[in-house]
Amino acid sequence: MKAIILLTRREGDTAEDFRRWWLEEHAPLARRLPGLRKLVFNVVEGDAAHDGVAELWFDSTEEFEAAYASELGQRVAADSIANVAGRVRLFVDERPQFG
Repeated sequence: MKAIILLTRREGDTAEDFRRWWLEEHAPLARRLPGLRKLVFNVVEGDAAHDGVAELWFDSTEEFEAAYASELGQRVAADSIANVAGRVRLFVDERPQFG
C-alpha cells in the first residue's frame, strides 16, 4: 500500500525554509515510523500548488494507520501540521507501467 502526502508550506516561509525543515528535521522522524517499507520525499520545483510530495509504502492501510497511531506517528503528524499550511493525504493503488 502506498500513501502520497501533498504538502504546502506556510505563508511567509520560503521554499528554502520548507525544504530545510522537511529534509533536515521532519525526515529523520518520518524514517522511523513503525512498519514503514520505503519513504521518498519529492521536492517540488518552481511555482506549483504544493511544495513537497511524500510517498510512503506500508504492507497495508492498517499498518499505515497503526504507524500514525503510535507515539512516534503522532509526533510525526504533529510536526507536519505545525510546519505546513496544507496537507492532503491520498492512498493509491500503484500500477507501474514501465521500469
